[in-house]
Amino acid sequence: MKGTLLRTSFAALALMLSGAALAAGDHAHGSHAQPAAAAPIGTPGDPARVTRTVEIDMNDAMRFSPATIDVKAGETVRLNVHNSGKIRHELVLGTDADLQAHYAMMMKDPGMRHEEPNAVSLEAGKSGQIVWRFDKAGTVSFGCLEPGHYAAGMKGSVSVL
Repeated sequence: MKGTLLRTSFAALALMLSGAALAAGDHAHGSHAQPAAAAPIGTPGDPARVTRTVEIDMNDAMRFSPATIDVKAGETVRLNVHNSGKIRHELVLGTDADLQAHYAMMMKDPGMRHEEPNAVSLEAGKSGQIVWRFDKAGTVSFGCLEPGHYAAGMKGSVSVL
């Protein structure tokens, strides 16, 4: 009985420690888990339910093209994102407040990378995609949180009608 209790205690301790490591994100390895995108901006979309695809270009003039997109509430959209620049860019969906707060974090740790359903981070010449379901009417912002980019105006918005 003592042996079983001891093994159970060690297993519980190991589980707690691994959970703490996961909750801390992956900052040591150059990427991190942004707070999970929640209801105010929508949810990760099911690729089988995509109703349309929107092409978005990111460039070294610190702009997205297009910078504004209109979608219907409840619509699942595939954002095909292409970096036509010569430096790394990213597109992160969020609220204005979340993007500004996260940008401040990126300025302190510029090596962080995004690997969440609401973000795509791309080297020069690369393409990627986000599949997103825009649940509620309102505005969802997006921006490039690479140091200097957001402050230079690399932002856009999705009007959810």
